Amino acid sequence: MHIKLMLIPLVVATAMLVNVTAPSLAEAKSEINKNWRGLAIKGYDPVAFHTDGKPVKGSKTYEVEWKDAKWRFDSAEHRDMFKANPEKYAPVYGGYCAWAISQGTTADVDPAKAWSLVDGKLYLNYNVKIKTKWEQDIPGYIRKADANWPGVLK
Repeated sequence: MHIKLMLIPLVVATAMLVNVTAPSLAEAKSEINKNWRGLAIKGYDPVAFHTDGKPVKGSKTYEVEWKDAKWRFDSAEHRDMFKANPEKYAPVYGGYCAWAISQGTTADVDPAKAWSLVDGKLYLNYNVKIKTKWEQDIPGYIRKADANWPGVLK
């Protein structure tokens, strides 16, 4: 019986701690989709999609910090192009899945397989299956995603 009485303050303290920390679990998502190391688009060079027409892994040697994320590039030239105009080369919707944003949520992406350039802008998708869905009505999904962005981060 004595042990049960000792547990009451512990249970109360735990409940209070959960109440204090719970709001932090609902904080807004980062403006840029990044992995646990802080890498945007999983370390792929965002400029390469535009200049090379394909995904190319970036190098730590050519790394830039922008919008609280690390962006990697294949060359000093690509790094400098990005630094001069990051909005031109960074993926739309912070590198989150464009189709998911159109649906009012966020999702990770597969930059190696699920990407597209539309009117000079880089869009990323969760996977090839979602990219196929995205391609069925790109203008419609862009309109919906534009209306949802950046509100989906809250």
